[in-house]
Amino acid sequence: MAVHLQGSLFDQTDEILLGPLDGVRRTVLGDGAWIDGLADWLEGADALFDALVDTVPWRAERRRMYEREVAVPRLLAHYGEDDRLPHPVLGRARAALSRHYADELGEPFRTAGLCFYRDGHDSVAWHGDRIGRGAREDTMVAILSVGAPRDLVLRPRHGGGTTVRRPLGHGDLIVMGGSCQRTWEHAVPKTARPVGPRISIQFRPRGVN
Repeated sequence: MAVHLQGSLFDQTDEILLGPLDGVRRTVLGDGAWIDGLADWLEGADALFDALVDTVPWRAERRRMYEREVAVPRLLAHYGEDDRLPHPVLGRARAALSRHYADELGEPFRTAGLCFYRDGHDSVAWHGDRIGRGAREDTMVAILSVGAPRDLVLRPRHGGGTTVRRPLGHGDLIVMGGSCQRTWEHAVPKTARPVGPRISIQFRPRGVN
């Protein structure tokens, strides 16, 4: 797949390594929700981006919306808990997150979903991961981003309050926890600005979609 990524000036290595998680910083959103953020958790993020573009079996999906079938505006891939992940560093990332959040989450992260945003026309609409246990239980979703930064935007599900915006790319990590999937929504909006491609890797516990 021919994709052009403008690499980060601060990530010029082909060696793909995870940093420590002790630099994670928490932001309390309200209603029992919070997000943790860590910039540049992954060194060699541009190299991982290139590897995932070439090796992941990306698929285009169509969904029924407003009485018509439309193309999902991004490419997708999913790896269940028994599937081999497309790069060894993703297994190490999932294990590191499981260890770091063991006391709060009480279970390991199990699955990995990947989204490929090819340009500013690709997006994901406002939603919470409320299929399965996320609809009724506090849980966590950890997102590792590689490629060009795109904004992840969060807002209270029932309106009011403050909208939170986080640009994510080039190895950045964000973890949405507590009641975030039930009481807040998140999106990656379309943009008319010229932006490069981005891949997000979402780690989830069993039964959360």
